[in-house]
Amino acid sequence: MLRGIPLIDAHVHAARIPTLKESWKDWAARYGSPSMKELYDREGTLVPERFDRYMEEEGVDVAVLFCEYSPKATGIQPIEDLFPILEHNPERFLPMANLNPHYHYPPVAELKRQLSFGAVGLKLHPVHGGFAPNDRMLYPVYAFCEAEGVPVVFHCGTSVFPGSTNRYADPALMEDVARDFPGLTIVLAHGGRGWWYDAAAFLTLMRENVWIEISGLPPKKLPEYYRNHGLERLARKMIFGTDWPGVPGPRANAEALFGLGLDQKTLRLVLCENALRVYRFPEGVRRRLGEGS
Repeated sequence: MLRGIPLIDAHVHAARIPTLKESWKDWAARYGSPSMKELYDREGTLVPERFDRYMEEEGVDVAVLFCEYSPKATGIQPIEDLFPILEHNPERFLPMANLNPHYHYPPVAELKRQLSFGAVGLKLHPVHGGFAPNDRMLYPVYAFCEAEGVPVVFHCGTSVFPGSTNRYADPALMEDVARDFPGLTIVLAHGGRGWWYDAAAFLTLMRENVWIEISGLPPKKLPEYYRNHGLERLARKMIFGTDWPGVPGPRANAEALFGLGLDQKTLRLVLCENALRVYRFPEGVRRRLGEGS
């Protein structure tokens, strides 16, 4: 909790180091959280007790942990690697499913398997996975998610990792999905980072079921990035995330939001309430965070 507001970090990479490519390790060494080394054991695995304590000290009430199946770019971080952390504190840590249509077949069956582990939504990484968001091979997945109320998080921003295909981060490709599946909840992770800030903001404001997630963005620069759309208005549809370990820390990023002139109600939406509305959090977690209070 931060200044009386529950804090949800909706975008955390709790990967095992041996599963990651050298480019990711180099990125983490340059830009990663200073706490990172203290939280891992000698084999490169996060120690659940240390990670839980760290998140508590950072004020994070819930952290959504990402897996990823992107052999061309960052490697394969299977959802099973998250199990020790999830089991250590299921009240704080929740998983996000991930699919790559070049890797998983049939994709809906794999999604169902990952949802059975408690995944609160589905993350697709077209940039690292090498597929377009509007590729028709994903349409059965979207139909399933629309019918079952599973939100879909798209990576919507540039990536520096070798093997990435940055044109697949274009929000225009995701707008095709929003058009064809009007009942599907869509989250634009990284908020159009690179040269798509305006497009991501416009799509978010245009469609009721589209949300913008600000992981990987320095909070103090949000007014600059979204200057054409009115930060207060857009922030009402923002979801807080950090892209940990690529930040100084969740607390520092969340605290920076308080300096943007947003009112208390909007800050609650960004830091907690929008994530509660969008993601499939367990009822126990919702009660603990005081949803509806």
